[in-house]
Amino acid sequence: MPNGAQALMKTLVDAGIDVCFTNPGTSEMHFVAALDSEPNMRAVLALFEGVATGAADGYARMADKPAATLLHLGCGLGNGLANLHNARKGKVPVVNIVGDHATYHVKYDAQLQSDIETVARNVSPGFVRTSQTTEALCQDAADAITAARGLPGQVATLVLPADVSWGENGTPCAVPAQISQPEADDATVKKAADAIRSGKKTALLLGGHGLREPSLLAAAKIAAAHGVKLFAETFPTRIERGAGLPPVERIAYLAELAGVQLADIDHLILVDCKAPVSFFAYPGKQSYLVPERCNVHTLSTPEQSAAASLQKLVTELGAAEATPAIQQANRPDAPRGRLTAPKVCKAVGHYLPDNAIIVDESITSGLMLNAMTDGAPRHDMITLTGGAIGQGLPNAIGAAIACPDRPVMALIGDGTSMYTIQSLWTMAREELNVTAIIFNNASYSVLNIELERVGADSAGEKARSQLDLNGPVLNFAQLAQGMGVHGVRVSTAEELNKALEYAQSHPGPHLIEAMVPESMNGVKRKVLPWVLRSLPSLPLSMTRALKKKIAP
Repeated sequence: MPNGAQALMKTLVDAGIDVCFTNPGTSEMHFVAALDSEPNMRAVLALFEGVATGAADGYARMADKPAATLLHLGCGLGNGLANLHNARKGKVPVVNIVGDHATYHVKYDAQLQSDIETVARNVSPGFVRTSQTTEALCQDAADAITAARGLPGQVATLVLPADVSWGENGTPCAVPAQISQPEADDATVKKAADAIRSGKKTALLLGGHGLREPSLLAAAKIAAAHGVKLFAETFPTRIERGAGLPPVERIAYLAELAGVQLADIDHLILVDCKAPVSFFAYPGKQSYLVPERCNVHTLSTPEQSAAASLQKLVTELGAAEATPAIQQANRPDAPRGRLTAPKVCKAVGHYLPDNAIIVDESITSGLMLNAMTDGAPRHDMITLTGGAIGQGLPNAIGAAIACPDRPVMALIGDGTSMYTIQSLWTMAREELNVTAIIFNNASYSVLNIELERVGADSAGEKARSQLDLNGPVLNFAQLAQGMGVHGVRVSTAEELNKALEYAQSHPGPHLIEAMVPESMNGVKRKVLPWVLRSLPSLPLSMTRALKKKIAP
């Protein structure tokens, strides 16, 4: 009979979970040894737990099935918490396996003893379980897998005591097949259709699986037949976009600009998302961004099929024969001259390969990214769903492993990249085709903007020093080389173009360090809060022109 770890490994693989992102310790050694008993399990080592959890998140977003993580005790789980938070907010399925002390060792309160379940509930509120016996282990694992890939996806945490892992008489367990997602009921569809037929200004707000091709095409037919506006949530888990797919306008990060987008909407119909709220609270400003006079309807919840519900709405509205608007192919020219963040985005739009995956954690430097890649060849984009920075580089690992035949391009801010810079080592070890572009503006630029917006008292030298990365300026090209990744620093558009051409002709990994000024610096940053405050008093046509200028 196999031991617990070996039986667990077979249970995972038989359920279709064949990748595990690991950062193990002593309590997990029997699980590590069991990897050799299962040739169909791929084990990917990370040098930091946040890399393992973020990679599992990126993998599931692209593979549409969970990967496993292997973490060491409560401290290891805590180190990986931020990217599990992002997975939770993105409704991403992850099977989180956390090693624990042997059950009989817990009473001694050894140095690494902690309350793992309490830590885990922050990111996996729907399923946390500590397996108590080897005989029960695989059923516990089956329950965790079922929970993770349920409706909607979630992080499921299974705590694995060392003696349960090494114990004999483990028995692999079958995992029930996934249940199919229901569609919206007739009454809900009719209510949404009535709102659209009312003749008032109506918009569909798409999130989750509402941003995949079948849903986008159905939504675009409704838009074509009835003049409905199409919006996407601010931070999509995964959005399919580019030439040949319907374009959709993302709700802006800045609450004031989101308000401009929604200002004249009478009916807002939600598809696999919630109504928009501001990222943070601000003195004297609304947190709920839907206008008071706007009626909000839910067509499909995250537990329901967005595509089937939208198709049902298409039928109800008689829009099946409508011709959806499609994004035409249109690449920007290659940039020239002194490098800026918008020029980096322009270069990405110019060089983006067919069928690429973009991982966007560029923060303020990527304000022009959507506009510059709208007409690029079809691609997927992953964004920062939970706002906990350090997601981008690990997500790129997971995406590249899930889709080995697709190039991955990760656009990352300098500050956020340092949270999980160890990702580069894993990219090199696994020989992943990832090109990471680091925007080095030597600043936490988004926080400089927020400092102006939150109404804090005038900041002095000490306060400002907490938001800049100037002393010393990080050298990401050298950091990359130290971890086995080809790295180059560029400061002109011509150098960037050359670096991208080289990366495309030599499969990765590669790191391109783009030396750029802040996108919102100096006068622009001072003026921005004033412009945002003035929006409610300006004509809607003017405010939308300003919105397009600030965040297209």
